Amino acid sequence: MRIFSRVLLLILAALGLILAVVAYYTVNPRLPDYVPVEQVHYQDQWSAADRQTYYFTPQGTQVKGLHYDWFTALELPFSDQRFATPEYLARFGFLVDPKQVPTAQNPGNLPVGFARHTNAGSNTQYLDITCAACHTGELHFKGQALRIDGGSAQHVLPSSVPTLRGGSFGQALVASLAATYYNPWKFERFARQVLGDRYESEHDQLRQDFKQSLNKFFKVAWNDTHRGLYPTEEGPGRTDAFGRIANASFGDAISPDNYRIANAPVDYPQLWDIWTFDWVQWNGSAQQPMARNIGEALGVGATLTFFDSAGQPLQGDARYPSSVRVRDLNLIEETLQRLKPPTWPEELFGAVDKPLAAQGRTLFAENCAGCHVPAVSHENGRPMQHLKMLPVDYIGTDPGTASNIADQRYDLSALQWDPVELARLNVELHPTPTEPLDLRKLSVAKGLAYVTAFVEDHAYRAAGVTPAERPRLDGYGLPIGVRELRAYKARPLAGVWATPPFLHNGSVPTIYQLLSPQDERNTTFYKGTFDYDPRHLGFQTAAFKNAFLFDTKITGNHNSGHEFRAGQRGNGVIGRGLQPQERWALLEYLKVLGGPLEQQLP
Repeated sequence: MRIFSRVLLLILAALGLILAVVAYYTVNPRLPDYVPVEQVHYQDQWSAADRQTYYFTPQGTQVKGLHYDWFTALELPFSDQRFATPEYLARFGFLVDPKQVPTAQNPGNLPVGFARHTNAGSNTQYLDITCAACHTGELHFKGQALRIDGGSAQHVLPSSVPTLRGGSFGQALVASLAATYYNPWKFERFARQVLGDRYESEHDQLRQDFKQSLNKFFKVAWNDTHRGLYPTEEGPGRTDAFGRIANASFGDAISPDNYRIANAPVDYPQLWDIWTFDWVQWNGSAQQPMARNIGEALGVGATLTFFDSAGQPLQGDARYPSSVRVRDLNLIEETLQRLKPPTWPEELFGAVDKPLAAQGRTLFAENCAGCHVPAVSHENGRPMQHLKMLPVDYIGTDPGTASNIADQRYDLSALQWDPVELARLNVELHPTPTEPLDLRKLSVAKGLAYVTAFVEDHAYRAAGVTPAERPRLDGYGLPIGVRELRAYKARPLAGVWATPPFLHNGSVPTIYQLLSPQDERNTTFYKGTFDYDPRHLGFQTAAFKNAFLFDTKITGNHNSGHEFRAGQRGNGVIGRGLQPQERWALLEYLKVLGGPLEQQLP
């Protein structure tokens, strides 16, 4: 009995130690230091008004019901310093300008992409993380910063799962929320800040509402942790977008049996010229702009209701209410049509070697144009670029994203869809199915297409969108097209120098390495910095304080494929071996491709 008691005490002590360590790193996330730049330089990609519209127009996400004024009043767990100060949020990789001040569009003085919205019939302002948070980049060099509107973000946003590595915004946010609720002194300061002269009358209600939001965060953190849904850490600038959308829409909202392992994170793609693409997403699976944007909003936290208060599936026009803001999504989409690719800033990053770039132009035509210069047509009043899709077996890059989208299946039969009604929706499956749909085994792409169609219809009615307006909001009258290809798209490369790291999963840090055989690429490198390497065209890869170590041997992180080397084409080999001087020439040309400097080449 004594031995049993001692063993039990040792087990409890070990568990207590593990919990203490996890708690420590949860409330003390290991973050890089904030090093403010001397100046942020904004290019002439669009107007200043378009930039502010893009940065702070909400899309309807609600971040687990977190109110905007709650977020701005939160304190750090062991300090009275505000969580939402620009200097602290910048440590997670969110973009701030050292000179920024509160504005009417950004009253909380928050980073790019932190917006707010109210729902119909309510005065509550919710924290809204909009698309600019993930699709705006920045490059630092010698104390200067170049803002890349529509570029790739490098923040650590998605996960609230506690890890010893730390560094996640979600993890740190939950720690501050919990500390505020359970520390009575913190909560009193918080309540007085939020409520002001309403403190006496609304204190108890605030505590109740705050706990409801905190419980949602706890539920997600526990669910994701004990199910092991995200075994491949995403790190800076990545998320398993389709996996998270599917787990939220089909697992959280319908049935726990629909949870699937999401082990294929992807980089946030750049957005310039995307409105001209015939198909979007890394695997070319989506077609309609509005449907694509609704899916993105649902993945980031827009509310969605499938069932009534009695647990019965909604039917008819009642399907499916959400917090998605379709008119604002359309405003963002149409604003992005004016976004131009960034141009190489010689005054910041150095002059272009024009004779070398001219050599690179010839090499590009010989080795790259066949995939990255698409055919262009004019359809529905817009130029349409028909992007080339490269099968995974040929391009050889990490297959995880394409395979998960093609292979994973979900049971949506609880929604009781009528196949006849589905056939009347504005959804087109490519290729057209030859057999009836099995609602117990739908892919994520097909399932989201039909969910999005219902959400879109409901949101259009709620927003008063007329039948005459609908084709414009849809985007050129396009249907909700769906493909499931084991392939990745080859997009045009204007401004590609400003979008590190590279490949769909961000596994290659520089363009120079992307033009090199796999055995010359880094198998591990450090991420989380904005420091730019204007010679190799990528981020710096050396270690720094609390950097994220990217390991290409981990599932979803493989840096294989897209190789220029000797050997038979296919299985990752896409072209002949390039000599170092040829790689340098190609890099020099990619600096000017599609920009005004290209016209100056000899």
